[in-house]
Amino acid sequence: MERAAIIGVGWYGLKPATPEVSFREMMFEAASRAYADAGVDPRRDVDAFLSAQEDFWEGIAIADEFAPEPIGGVLRPTVTVAGDGLQALANAVMLVKTGYFDIVAVEAHAKPSDIATLSEIYELALDPLHHRPVGPANPLFMMAFDAQAYMLRTGADRSHLALVAAENRTRGLANPRASLAGRVTIDDVLESEPVMDPLTSYDIAGFVDAAVVVVVARESIAVKLTDKPVFIDGIGYATETGTGTLEWHSWGRMPSMRMAATIAYGQAGIGDPLSATDFAEVEDRASVYQLIALEELGLAPEGEAHKLYERGEYELDGAYPVNPSGGSLAMGVALEATGLVRLLEAVLQLRGEAGGNQLKGVERAIVASWRGPPTTTSMVAVLSGPEAGF
Repeated sequence: MERAAIIGVGWYGLKPATPEVSFREMMFEAASRAYADAGVDPRRDVDAFLSAQEDFWEGIAIADEFAPEPIGGVLRPTVTVAGDGLQALANAVMLVKTGYFDIVAVEAHAKPSDIATLSEIYELALDPLHHRPVGPANPLFMMAFDAQAYMLRTGADRSHLALVAAENRTRGLANPRASLAGRVTIDDVLESEPVMDPLTSYDIAGFVDAAVVVVVARESIAVKLTDKPVFIDGIGYATETGTGTLEWHSWGRMPSMRMAATIAYGQAGIGDPLSATDFAEVEDRASVYQLIALEELGLAPEGEAHKLYERGEYELDGAYPVNPSGGSLAMGVALEATGLVRLLEAVLQLRGEAGGNQLKGVERAIVASWRGPPTTTSMVAVLSGPEAGF
C-alpha cells in the first residue's frame, strides 16, 4: 500500500466570532484555500470528501446534508464522521490506502459563536440517570477534577499549570492564527481567581469559529502535485471505557490517548517517540491536559512532565518543542475542528511556513487531539515532512 500524504491545507476563521459568514460559507472559504494550495480542482481531481461534524453543534437535524456543496462534493462520494477532524483524516488515510482513491478531501468546522446553549449540549454527554439531572453549573467541571487528580498523583502544583498557560498564550503572539494569545505571566495566572479550582480563566482555552480543510493523496500522486508533501506515517484513535460517566473515568489520566498513540506509533514504526520525532502539537484545552498528554504520548516519564517544563525542555529552543503554535490556549477550541487545527500547525512547521514560531530543522512531528470532557476520544498522528527521507 502506498503512503498517504497531505498535499494542501486551508483554513478560515480561528476567531471568537465570524458574523460575516455562515458555517457553510466558512467551509467554502477553507476548502477554496486548500484546493488552491494543493493545485487541484475538486470537481475533477478529488475522488471522495469527508466532513467531521455533529448535528448538536449545528443546531440542524441531519446537518451532513449541508456538507457536499461548500466543499465541492455535490453528487460525489461524501461521508460525514461524527467526531474530531483527525478521525475523519484517519478515514481518508484508509480510503487512500485501498488504492481506489487517489485524492481525498477532509473538512472539519465549528461555529460556537452561533450556539446559544453550549453548556446544555455538553450536559447531554453526561450520564442521563445519575449526573445529568444534577444540573452541574458547568458541565466541564471534569477538567478541575482531572487537574486535582494529576496534581495529587505527581506532586505538581498550580505554578506548573500556570507555566503551561503563560507559555502557550504568550507564544501565540507570533502566530497570526492565534486570536486568544496575549502577554501572560505566571503571576497573572496564579493571582487570578479559579473558575473551576484549580483552573483559572487563563488555564482554560476559549472557543473559536474555524474551518479547516486538508487534501490527502496517495504517494505517487502527491509527489507529482507538490514538492512539499507531508506524509501521514501513522494515525490512530480510541475512546476511554465509560464515556460520559464519572465512575469509570481515569482521573488525571487520558488512557484513550495512550491507546491511540500505540496504534499510530506502531504504524509509523516508532519505538521511542522522543528520539523519533522533533516536536509535537498536542491537546491543551486546559493547561493540565498538556501535561497529561505528554505523559500518555510517551514524551515524558510517568509523573514527570511538570518537572521537564520547569527545566525548559518543551520551549521553542528546548530539547523537544511542544505546541510552538501556542496550542488551543492561544488559538482556541474549535469543537470538531480542533484536531485539524493542531494538524494544520504541524504541517506548516514541516513545510517551513510557520512564520514567527518556525522551528529549525524539524522533519517529523506528533499531533494529538482529544474531544474533551465529558467524552474522552483521543486521536494521534505521526507526520513526516518533505525533508524526512522516509
